[in-house]
Amino acid sequence: MRDLFDRIIENKGPLGKWASQAEGYFVFPKLEGPISNRMKFQGKEVITWSINDYLGLANLPEIKKVDGDAAAEYGAAFPMGARMMSGHTDFHEQLEAELAAFVNKESAYLLNFGYQGILSTIDALVSKDDIIVYDVDAHACIIDGVRLHMGKRFTFKHNDIDSLEKNLERATKMAEQTGGGILVISEGVFGMRGEQGKLKEIVALKEKFNFRFLVDDAHGFGTLGETGAGAGEEQGIQDGIDVYFATFAKSMAGIGAFLAADKEIIDYLKYNLRSQMFAKSLPMIYVKGALKRLDMLRTMPQLKAKLWENVDALQNGLKERGFDIGTTTSCVTPVYLNGSIPEAMALVKDLRENYGIFCSIVVYPVIPKGLILLRMIPTATHTMDDINETLEAFSAIRERLENGTYKRLSAAVAAAMGE
Repeated sequence: MRDLFDRIIENKGPLGKWASQAEGYFVFPKLEGPISNRMKFQGKEVITWSINDYLGLANLPEIKKVDGDAAAEYGAAFPMGARMMSGHTDFHEQLEAELAAFVNKESAYLLNFGYQGILSTIDALVSKDDIIVYDVDAHACIIDGVRLHMGKRFTFKHNDIDSLEKNLERATKMAEQTGGGILVISEGVFGMRGEQGKLKEIVALKEKFNFRFLVDDAHGFGTLGETGAGAGEEQGIQDGIDVYFATFAKSMAGIGAFLAADKEIIDYLKYNLRSQMFAKSLPMIYVKGALKRLDMLRTMPQLKAKLWENVDALQNGLKERGFDIGTTTSCVTPVYLNGSIPEAMALVKDLRENYGIFCSIVVYPVIPKGLILLRMIPTATHTMDDINETLEAFSAIRERLENGTYKRLSAAVAAAMGE
């Protein structure tokens, strides 16, 4: 018999094996100073393209005042307990009502964390007789939620409506046998590629198939649509989304999330969402803070306008210089390059140390082997100087990648790791 931990000690996983080279720099880095377009990394100022503070709310004085006042009045603990038992307040209800109105739904329900919230939502919405059909590129929280499902599930090719239709045909035949229903899951914006989900085309399939539609709009909420109500508003099909989910961790620069749907569905989820029934209520600091942030989303359209001015400048500048940014239709700006993991490490170190540019690096297994993805998040706080400096730096590091500079620099690392 083998000790349970033997496997863990021998194989730390595709990312974990790089811990000795990567931890503290490429993964688990420490950015310091006020959240903004420029922060400190290992004592040096860097232009930060890794912060999901899309609208630049995190460090605004009026936001920090509300957060501070709430902390002074309520502390970090209030309200204590789960919502059903002792953690419910008028302010929770107020925030839910305002969120529902903002995304044009009947009702809403606050969640203490987004990841656990949508995972638990999937679990609550389906029974073993139901069938789930979801985009193969769905976020890890959706995949983990689907794993809890005791019934059948199918994936469809990313944003491929023909593939979805074929899988809906399969799901329909199976549902006729089990007596269950069908849940389709997609995202408003896919966080790595930056593509909007084809929500409009998916909703149109309701004319042919009987299914309900769950959308994770973490990156769309606050950034897309005329009012900022998200990808559903952007594509004109918010009514066709049966359960809408968004998080406060991006445009709202906070903690927490919410679901919005018809009142009857929200009432059901309130009494069946295990991640909320058996967990502490969202603390008042975050509830009062979210009320202020939501008010600014509604009343300060100039924040989203500035965000998109920066998005367009960055993405157009990259394309003009011949960079591959995929098919993004959102603020998320991926830059695809060819190279190994050791080359990626050398490239990113060069960016940070010699050019003062901090962006996230994504490699296998998140994307295929041989690709390097530099993932950039423009915000309303970035300036044209930030963008121009970054474009110049990216041109320089691409030349070094193509002429083999990073391959030579990384040879020792690759040899040591047996790559």
